[in-house]
Amino acid sequence: MSATSGSAQRRRATGTNETAEIARIARRDRRKRGRDVLLGIATPVVLVLAWQLTTSLGLVDPVIFTPPTQIMSAAGDLLADGTLEQDVMATLVRLGVGYLVGAAGGIVVGLALGLSRPLRAAFSPLFAALYAIPQIALLPLLLVIFGIGELPKILTVVAVTFFVMEINTISGIRDLDPRLREAGRAYGATGWRQLVHVLLPGCLPSVFTGLRVAIALALVAITATEMVASNDGLGYLVWNSWQLFQPPNMYVGLVAIALLGAVSTGVVLLAERVALPWSTRH
Repeated sequence: MSATSGSAQRRRATGTNETAEIARIARRDRRKRGRDVLLGIATPVVLVLAWQLTTSLGLVDPVIFTPPTQIMSAAGDLLADGTLEQDVMATLVRLGVGYLVGAAGGIVVGLALGLSRPLRAAFSPLFAALYAIPQIALLPLLLVIFGIGELPKILTVVAVTFFVMEINTISGIRDLDPRLREAGRAYGATGWRQLVHVLLPGCLPSVFTGLRVAIALALVAITATEMVASNDGLGYLVWNSWQLFQPPNMYVGLVAIALLGAVSTGVVLLAERVALPWSTRH
């Protein structure tokens, strides 16, 4: 009886130690996450304060490097007259529509090419050649075909997003461990079942990598497009402010673009966390 009692006590002690170790690791992870958040907030705040200080001391030209206080004042003026809201919404709509259409098309085509060797042989060289062309260079052609309007701007974003997603989806399919397919077939996952339960989950990490890259490139594309072929949008705000030599408004546009990029990337990362809760990349 005493031996049994001693063994039970040792198991309880071991369990208690393991629980304490798990709790310690959890606390350490929380501290690291808190530190990461603090650093992420503190770094831009320090840089902005340094910017304000150098302009106040006259170390840099405040006309060219507009101090943050003047940028905030200009942002308030643009918000008050509705200009900033209008430009943000114009860019956001073009970016959102083009990104969603291009991503959906790129994923579907990437899956088809990744799963079919004949299709890959037929179309991969063509897509590689088209991808080598800067998509913004297609804008004049799109303007000739579709005229001045929203469609050429959206199609530029579609093109940028499509090729990134097509390449990443093919890579995800081709890099998939063959043993996963074999395991799926062993459990009766064939045809559409294998696509839904094996192939799509297996290539999702590559797909989300493509989505993160594509959103940044899409924002660059729509900003550049608005600079040369639009009367509204954040790209137009930056370009028009430069032409009129209004540096505060120009900086407002640049900050708005940066914030839009950060928020868009954050949305993609959040979607990745939901879709891939097991991923170790978070």
